[in-house]
Amino acid sequence: MSHGVNSQAPISGRERVLRALRYEPVDRIPVDLGGTVTSGAQVSVVANLRQVLGLDKPGEPVKVNEPYQMLGEVAADLLEALEIDVVNLPGPKNHFGFSNSHFKPWRTFDGTHVLVPGSFNTEPESDGSILQYPQGDKSLPASAKMPKGGFYFDAIIRQHPIDETKLDPADNLEEFTLLTDEDLTFYERHANELFHHTDLAVAMGLPNSGLGDIAHVPAPGLKNPKGIRDIEEWYISTVTRRDYIKEVFAGQVDIAIQNFEMLYQAVGDKVHVVFVDGTDLAAQNTLFCSLDGYRELYQPYSKKLNDWIHAHTKWKTMKHCCGGCEPLIEGFIEAGFDILNPVQTSAKGMDPERLVEKYGGRIVFWGGGVDTQKTLPFGTPQDVRDEVAERLRIFGAKNGFVFNPVHNIQCNTPIENILAMFEALGRDVS
Repeated sequence: MSHGVNSQAPISGRERVLRALRYEPVDRIPVDLGGTVTSGAQVSVVANLRQVLGLDKPGEPVKVNEPYQMLGEVAADLLEALEIDVVNLPGPKNHFGFSNSHFKPWRTFDGTHVLVPGSFNTEPESDGSILQYPQGDKSLPASAKMPKGGFYFDAIIRQHPIDETKLDPADNLEEFTLLTDEDLTFYERHANELFHHTDLAVAMGLPNSGLGDIAHVPAPGLKNPKGIRDIEEWYISTVTRRDYIKEVFAGQVDIAIQNFEMLYQAVGDKVHVVFVDGTDLAAQNTLFCSLDGYRELYQPYSKKLNDWIHAHTKWKTMKHCCGGCEPLIEGFIEAGFDILNPVQTSAKGMDPERLVEKYGGRIVFWGGGVDTQKTLPFGTPQDVRDEVAERLRIFGAKNGFVFNPVHNIQCNTPIENILAMFEALGRDVS
């Protein structure tokens, strides 16, 4: 019997995840693929996996359900085939501000047949690149670009010249709006469907709650973003314009909590895990902010969000932070986060055994299952099996572990390595 696992009769994926979130023993370590925007797989990977598992014929298209990162839909049949324990409740609009609806065929640069939302621009530029437009409005300047031969979109910075005398925090709050009745109906319908028609844990991304999430700062879904929208300028501002950033965060939190109240009325406890904050505060070998900077600028606002959630719901809250964020983990716990993702074990200070020894039983590790920088894309299948087995042993030692690779599975990852990962998890993928 391995640590964190007992020999009880099999339980549902939902109960398995809930027990892990309570640091209780489980029959097997719960597994996520596609439950959040940072725990899925690039669309070509999903298409290849479906074909190998016999779920699709060659060339059968897979939906792109998150165009910015080009993530593929992990549909119900794939969840079942791989015995995944988490399912995603999507939002009404994607990163570019248009809905994932009215899907149409497209082919990625690597030749994969996919389906993209109706407002997704499929017309290449003269240099072969693909541009995307805010809310799908091609009369406006593009907000993102995929280079010819690329796999992902890069935000296009549309920063107006900054006049210090006219800077207004309200400009950086333009995208943080109250949910409409139509939005709430969307969430309610999907929550009911997933709760009643699956036995999986339901994970949902909360709108308007990521504090300074750098993927959102350029506002690719806004038609004419104002305020501080250049990524470099934003990071500089967290030091030089800290009072401005605090006003933005305070306004954002007020709007977010109003939305939380309405969302809870719509979905209730049919949702189990909420992705609250995707702000990266660390790089591979260093932090983006000091510990004191985190405690002054981010932690008070995160705590206010988490305190409301824990006082009014049963939701468990997820903090996403890439990189060597170990010095900040104690602060994440103090801010009330229940879950840390993606647990980038290849980064400085993120040794799995040290993380479990220091923080195990106090924050759930959601990720860290296998390295997506080296082992999964460039190792051998046996390398993958060995690393997965080691991570199950280490992270399972104090319970409180949901297996997922470190962030999304990237394009060109060998399918035999992905199959080896699931074999090591005890899945029959032969």
